[in-house]
Amino acid sequence: MPPRAHSPATAGAERILETVTDMAFPGPHGPVPARLYGSPDPATPTLVWLHGGAFSHGDLDMPEAHDVGLGLAARGIHVISVDYRRVPPWSPFRKPRSGKLTGIRFPIPLDDVTAAFTAVAKSLSDGGVETTGIALGGASAGACLAAAATLDLGTRQNGPSSLVLAYPTLHAQLPPLQQEVKKKLRGPRGLWQFTPATVERMNRNYAGSLQHMNDPRAFPGGADLSQFPDTLILSAEYDTLRTSGDAFASELAAYDIPVENEYLPGTRHGFLNRPATPAMTTGLERIASWLQTRPRSRI
Repeated sequence: MPPRAHSPATAGAERILETVTDMAFPGPHGPVPARLYGSPDPATPTLVWLHGGAFSHGDLDMPEAHDVGLGLAARGIHVISVDYRRVPPWSPFRKPRSGKLTGIRFPIPLDDVTAAFTAVAKSLSDGGVETTGIALGGASAGACLAAAATLDLGTRQNGPSSLVLAYPTLHAQLPPLQQEVKKKLRGPRGLWQFTPATVERMNRNYAGSLQHMNDPRAFPGGADLSQFPDTLILSAEYDTLRTSGDAFASELAAYDIPVENEYLPGTRHGFLNRPATPAMTTGLERIASWLQTRPRSRI
């Protein structure tokens, strides 16, 4: 039985549920779970999607994965939601111990993503679907993995045809907050925000070592982005991570990469994880409409 729709308000969810399929792609660290929404079609954009969760939380059933898949499929996008391996939980109030951290760390989650994306492209090609490109996207930490995989895959000339980054964190260190963002986050809106110290702890926990924090395949902000495709950055208005999205947009523009850098008014971080809200609906509509107008010629 396919998973049930989390949000009855998702347009066309019941119809799309009939096409939902759980599967797994082969990966260097074992099978990579995935969930397919809709069916591939040459006239339909295909999006490989990655949920967020600070690199350590989330799964295919969370709204940021499942409801996004349902919502985008109902809007004409063929979605493959990927569940990469996650690193151990971390505390925003406690510094990680010194030295190299053990267990699942970078680059294991990234390896899962690149393997899944490559498998999607091969599967569609072997199935006789003449796609002209596959988009890659994600939210928050998933957006970082999407951008990192784009950097990794682009060096082999088989990267995504377009890139969607929702409220992304892309830099090893949170870039300084612009004065405009500081003003917006005064008062109650400044509560429960990502601070520079929190971002550093999250990223150190993911990277596993200070050396790996500086690896562009871990955090692509500041890397050579010359091979990147058209990119949409969709941030929240009241979110300190906007500063990472803004900086990344400027970096892409410096390489003459077409980039649209926007934020949704009145929103906070994680709006794609809140089903049946106006913010999530608006975000899904923007992503779908942008993907449907992208050139799809990379693959």
